[in-house]
Amino acid sequence: MTHTTEIPPEARRSPIGSRSGRCIALAVICLAELLVVLDNTIVNVALPSIGVELRTNVSGLQWVVDAYTLTFAGLLLAFGNLGDRHGRRKIMIVGLIGVGVMSVAGAMSGSLEQVIAARAAMGIFAAAVFPATLALIINIFDDSRERALAIAAWTAMAGFAIAIGPMSGGWLLEHFSWHSVFWINVPVAAVAVLAVLRWVPESKSSKVSGVDTLGIVLSITGITLLVWAIIEAPRYGWLSSTTLGVGIGAVAILIGFVAWELHTASPILDMRLFRNRRFALPALAIAIAYFSMFGFLFLITQYFQGVREYTPFEFGVASLPFAVSVAVGAPVATLLAQRIGSTAVIVTGLLLTGLGLFLGGLVDVNSSYVIDVLPSMVFMALGLGIVQGPATESIMSSLPLDEAGAGSAVNDTTREIGGTLGVAVLGSIVASYYSSKVSPLIDQVPAAMMSDDEKGFAKASVLSVLEMREREVPQILDASRETLIISMKSAVLEGSHTASLVATGSVLICAVVVAVFLPWAPADHDSVLLAWRKKD
Repeated sequence: MTHTTEIPPEARRSPIGSRSGRCIALAVICLAELLVVLDNTIVNVALPSIGVELRTNVSGLQWVVDAYTLTFAGLLLAFGNLGDRHGRRKIMIVGLIGVGVMSVAGAMSGSLEQVIAARAAMGIFAAAVFPATLALIINIFDDSRERALAIAAWTAMAGFAIAIGPMSGGWLLEHFSWHSVFWINVPVAAVAVLAVLRWVPESKSSKVSGVDTLGIVLSITGITLLVWAIIEAPRYGWLSSTTLGVGIGAVAILIGFVAWELHTASPILDMRLFRNRRFALPALAIAIAYFSMFGFLFLITQYFQGVREYTPFEFGVASLPFAVSVAVGAPVATLLAQRIGSTAVIVTGLLLTGLGLFLGGLVDVNSSYVIDVLPSMVFMALGLGIVQGPATESIMSSLPLDEAGAGSAVNDTTREIGGTLGVAVLGSIVASYYSSKVSPLIDQVPAAMMSDDEKGFAKASVLSVLEMREREVPQILDASRETLIISMKSAVLEGSHTASLVATGSVLICAVVVAVFLPWAPADHDSVLLAWRKKD
């Protein structure tokens, strides 16, 4: 039996009477969400600049992304629990302040290790913000239709962040160094803190469990080791004793985590949630969708700036249709799911995502942006937006208000773990292909064309093309340099093709599972909650 501490009913939530007040609170909550999501998209644009200045390989760039998402994903459940216990607004404010402070540390970093450490710390505090945003929305909006619209707005904000991230990051990098993508978080965090204090009411759960410290440690350790094994596999070898040893250890720890959660009195992850198909299958769909999206965004950054040689701002403009498609698809799909049910909408979104991924894998060095690249981005982004709105609404509507923090944390955790693995798996596939194809070619390059240090960077990342273009070489070597650059671009696209097939297969399998096992009829919210209470 779970040991709980009773909280007076009046402390459960602070509802807002007026509709305008609820809308203002929603806008403020979405601003806090924007800060968390923006940090990922804006940093993606800066990866080439970080890679060139700090001389890092694909693995290093993967860690810049995954250091944030690992700590973020690992602590979402813990902070969801703390928000339920001590107040979601209070925990959100702590997180916002922490993100601002750690952004200053990131901006002042002078090495790759410092950047990764700052990103990891930012992820910790971001984990305090994100579960609170959705849990507060659930408690503020009591009417089911208003709640669905609010969740749609919350979901669409992710698309908006994707839109302004590359654009704003590109503009910053055109005028300042990569450090500026960290500085921009500071004023946003400050405004968000003041706005939350002014317009967002506090809410708590009437029943809260104890803190599952061992569960938190096991989950973070298992996920971190698994991602490390995947990211570093191209370096040590996929079948090396190091990769296999760490990978097997990670799986063993994660199995131990599940076993512990099934038997502890106060689990950080309530496994009962996954008995409910309207919770478990939408969570799976979100995880797979984000596996594809995070991996896609990581790879497309290298494609636009390494293969097409766009400036950061040009990359931001080129990726804008992706962001707009997410922002449009999410609210429309959420409203449509209210009429015809979530299953049909989620399956449609997964199929569109798979189509976009497959088309993306067909892109080559000479592909047209409008004819080849754009359709891939639009299909994938529409699919992602269509999946996450109805899936999130289904997850949160299947739980009582007292479980809003835990439900939000599980929803966010599945998406972040999916995204983390997407960067790790798809990025490592590309890195393996690229390194095996390019290394022999680089070894033959004369010293007059590249130094040993430059050769090492070229073997590690296609982003080295940016430096190779700027380097002055004897005219007689111009043709050789151009041939090498084309070979490097072809190698990274060959790896991207295989990665896209892996992602496409994952999405299609998920679509079949959802279609077969998730009920097709629209959910009766009251009956779902009644069934949940009977299980208790």
